[in-house]
Amino acid sequence: MSSKGEQAVRRVVIAGGGTAGWTAAAALVRQLGALLDITLVESDAIGTVGVGEATIPTFRTFHALIGVDEREFMRETKATFKLGISFEDWDRLGERYIHPFGEVGKSTWMGDFQHMWLMAKDRGEAGELGDYCFEHVAARAGKFAVAEGSKINYAYHLDAGMYAKYLRGKFSPMGINRIEGKIDQVEQDGESGYVTALVLEDGTRVEGDLFVDCTGFRGLLIEQTLEAGYEDWRHWLPTDSALAVQTENAGSTPPYTRAMARSSGWQWRIPLQHRVGNGLVFCSRYQDEDPAREELLGNLEGEPLTEPRLIRYVTGRRRRAWVKNVVALGLSSGFLEPLESTSIHLIQIGVMRLIQLFPFDGNFEALATRYNAKSEAEFENVRDFIILHYTLTRRDDTPFWRHCRDMTIPDSLAARIELFQESGCVYPAAEELFKVTSWLFVMMGQGVMPHHYHHMGALLGDQRLNRALGSLKANIAAAVDKMPTHQVFIDRYCRAPDA
Repeated sequence: MSSKGEQAVRRVVIAGGGTAGWTAAAALVRQLGALLDITLVESDAIGTVGVGEATIPTFRTFHALIGVDEREFMRETKATFKLGISFEDWDRLGERYIHPFGEVGKSTWMGDFQHMWLMAKDRGEAGELGDYCFEHVAARAGKFAVAEGSKINYAYHLDAGMYAKYLRGKFSPMGINRIEGKIDQVEQDGESGYVTALVLEDGTRVEGDLFVDCTGFRGLLIEQTLEAGYEDWRHWLPTDSALAVQTENAGSTPPYTRAMARSSGWQWRIPLQHRVGNGLVFCSRYQDEDPAREELLGNLEGEPLTEPRLIRYVTGRRRRAWVKNVVALGLSSGFLEPLESTSIHLIQIGVMRLIQLFPFDGNFEALATRYNAKSEAEFENVRDFIILHYTLTRRDDTPFWRHCRDMTIPDSLAARIELFQESGCVYPAAEELFKVTSWLFVMMGQGVMPHHYHHMGALLGDQRLNRALGSLKANIAAAVDKMPTHQVFIDRYCRAPDA
């Protein structure tokens, strides 16, 4: 490897702060800090969207890579634990299912657990699918605990604004040069078109070799300067607006996010230690802002602490996330609505991919091509999983839900649903974010039951199959029964002093 002085790409400039900017800065300084000069330009006068307060388990992997202590992080961001998402009124009004983290049952090389469960269910010998998933049973019971060697699969609910401040305070001293100011101009090389510097309103020039665009929806570098283009997915994911509001804590603190389907979209409820994050995601073609606001405020628990804030967006992605010497992260790279809490994950996986493909020697094109292919696949796999929730609805009580039920879906998703309906098989790609358990619980939760399944369960015989399922269910129930409630565990483990 070249020494630091010989590298063609040494100066990395991150345009924008917030969760995206400080996540990128933290990962780069922690992993490549000895090889790079890292500068982050942000303005405290520019607000961030900052409504994404729920995460998925990959968040913990990222924290392990950058060296974040769980208790410290949770106290600083007033975080709580998350075992999954409760989907309410998505299939039909009055019905509910949980998409849990973790695995369901025990699978073999021959096939996944659901095939044995389906055989036992056909014979009236099986409990509900969720009975065989530890995280599902714990979420349903409102229980939570972690211990040394614990295999429980979980994520967090956190205050996004506090999280960006936490990363800034923790990682700035490690070698991040933070510059306060608003970007006024983006300078480019006249011949190549590569970005050479950011010019701030006060005239300061910030030169760099590689630029990371974390400027939010506007995509100041990737779109306004380099015109990467945008792929609009609203024909599959029609929501384009969100109203966000914070409320006082009221009642219990469940270890899961709630996603409650409404007339023209859905409402989130995310419990933190000091407040609750709420919002309504809706489609402006079917609902105006005032009725949406009324629907949101009419379905809150606890007194509002803020006025509802409107956010407009276009679901989709940049056609290329890496163009020339600019890499877009966060909202600059695209936006998938927050239904499965993937926003922060996409930032984290994007910066880790950049670290893996870092262009030390200044050869950008081949690395950018590989990065863009991986980014495109990641976005499209998550997109299909989110569309799944909408297309499987059996609701017909509003124009929005009728549209979702009847819309054309991507061929890639249609093939997955057909495979499951006909055979009970789920085959996510090797690097895909959502694994078998996720697809199972959403498809079955919204009424899709396979017509056929693998007969691997018959190899055990009825008695052994029934004993295995009964033992698994009983062991999970007994383990959950011994756990404290989510709130009791938070108070003991990571309670914020001022929460």
